[in-house]
Amino acid sequence: MAAHSMKPLAGALALTFLATLAGGSLLSLVVEAFRGSTEGFAAFDSYLWRIARFTILQALLSMVLSVGFAIPLARALHAQQNFAGRAMILRLFALPLALPALVAVLGITSIYGRNGLIAAIFSWLGLDNVPDIYGLTGILVAHVFFNLPLATRLLLSSLDSIPEDYWKLSSQLGMGNWTQFKLIEWPVILRNISGVAGLIFMLCITSFTVVLTLGGGPRATTLEVAIYQSLHFDFDIARAVSLTLLQLCLTVAILSLLSLAGRPTEEGFSIRTTTRRFDASSSASRAWNTSVILIGFLFIALPISGTVLSGLSADLVRLMSEATVWRAIVTSLVLASLAATLSLAVSLSLVVAREFSATKRRYAKAGIFERSLDLGASLIMVVPPIIIGAGWFILSRHFVDPFSLAPFMVIFVNAAMAVPFTFRILRPSWDTAASRHNQLCAQLGITGWNRMKIIDWPVLTRPLGIAFAFAMALSLGDLGTIALFGNDSVLTLPYLLLQRMGSYRTDDAAGLALILAALCLILMVIADRGANRLIRRDSNNNG
Repeated sequence: MAAHSMKPLAGALALTFLATLAGGSLLSLVVEAFRGSTEGFAAFDSYLWRIARFTILQALLSMVLSVGFAIPLARALHAQQNFAGRAMILRLFALPLALPALVAVLGITSIYGRNGLIAAIFSWLGLDNVPDIYGLTGILVAHVFFNLPLATRLLLSSLDSIPEDYWKLSSQLGMGNWTQFKLIEWPVILRNISGVAGLIFMLCITSFTVVLTLGGGPRATTLEVAIYQSLHFDFDIARAVSLTLLQLCLTVAILSLLSLAGRPTEEGFSIRTTTRRFDASSSASRAWNTSVILIGFLFIALPISGTVLSGLSADLVRLMSEATVWRAIVTSLVLASLAATLSLAVSLSLVVAREFSATKRRYAKAGIFERSLDLGASLIMVVPPIIIGAGWFILSRHFVDPFSLAPFMVIFVNAAMAVPFTFRILRPSWDTAASRHNQLCAQLGITGWNRMKIIDWPVLTRPLGIAFAFAMALSLGDLGTIALFGNDSVLTLPYLLLQRMGSYRTDDAAGLALILAALCLILMVIADRGANRLIRRDSNNNG
């Protein structure tokens, strides 16, 4: 009985941690808003509403561009299933998900910046009107770079779900390209496009690093960047509270709309199709599809190549000999590993408690506690990290120096940020293992630590490793929390990279970006290979 009572207790403690982290931040903002005067409400001026409008505008444009380009690209990849290098392109499209935003920004500026590849081509052609990457243009380019591959893979997944019989019938009836799109592909895309578009809109409206580095000034500032500027540079608490409350209201409203829009399919990370095309495409159609694929490939590949080439051209030997760089690397790895460990502990507690509650109720309706466990796993989506950081920064200044809390806030916020992902990695393995072993363990009297050591741990070893690598990669590349609380005594790689960029030491920044990208990619490769092995193992067991 003691072992059974520990499972709900562990879940309750995990919920308490998440609720305290988010709730304490929100309580701080509410108290500060009503503290002594109407100064907080007076901060709701025309400047704030202009920032809110720009936040929505850039997210809306980013969403339209990403999804608008993803539809023809997904169609082309689905139609050209024998395209040379297709599997490699789909693997390449997974890289933006693993790259820290700061690294990708440097890659984008190496191609589209004033001293980048495009500018060099314009200069060679004798043209002076070099495009400006900073401002709204740069924000849109960076957001499309991150979200076009995601939208393409998700929409390609929906196209892969079309039954083969549809394509057989299409071939027999001699349907043209437009008729196939209208009658076969568009209905499937339409079912998923709202979820895909909503997901991308949410990612763009909470974007911080991209806007901070490419915004280019007050005319291209979002709410999250304005919160950072109000606290870090102006120390205008009233305006920071107003901005944070408005950001929270905006986030809640968008998530409410997303819940009505539905979720995109999650098979978009497969590199193999599940259907076979029987239609014979024309030469013009193949040429169009090939052109679309090549344009999409170059758009993603060029910034990644620019990151690598710029990093290799930096003085890496000198950088790696600097004590500051090594201190930033060690600090980043230590904080990221601690955040990943805490994220796993919280996620596993939620998973175990949820499965225990679901098994205990059997066929009854889920209770408040079980529903709270599911909600807790997604709490960070409702209260973004920048809001949590801002709330605790404002609260802690009444008691201690906020910057002294930097390591703790980085660990806590990054751990919570990874919970939605680690929870979804661990839950299927735990639920499957529990359904197989619960009855047998009860009959044999295997409980507590003995069950964990003999039964559960061998099953959880690989999923825990995958979740740890994924959570550590997310934490390693995060800039939001350390940008608020960071200082010279707590120096992470992203923070050091931002400092070098701010002081125009672009070569050093490029070298640091390559180091940071390499660390994150190694972790993501470990997670990806582990996930593939887990999928193969499960399929073999089911077979």
